[in-house]
Amino acid sequence: MSVPPKRRPSSSKRRRAAHFAIAATRTSTCPKCSKQILPHRVCPFCGTYKGKEYLKSKLDKKEEKKSKKQKAQAAEKQGK
Repeated sequence: MSVPPKRRPSSSKRRRAAHFAIAATRTSTCPKCSKQILPHRVCPFCGTYKGKEYLKSKLDKKEEKKSKKQKAQAAEKQGK
C-alpha cells in the first residue's frame, strides 16, 4: 500500500494560497467613443481598433433599423 501524504500545516497552506487572489479587470478607454473596453480588443460599441473600423457599430445598426422602420411606415402610408 502507498504511504499517506504528510499533513500540511495551516501556515504553509495559507502561504501557498496567498497568490490565488483575483485581480481586478483592467480596462482602457476607447479613443473614439470614450467607453470602457478591454485592452487590445475591438470596441464593441463603435467597432474601432487603433483608429480603424473593423465592425459595424451599434449606433449604425440602430440607425439602420430606424430607417428601415421609417421606410416601412412610409410605404404603408403610400399603399393606403
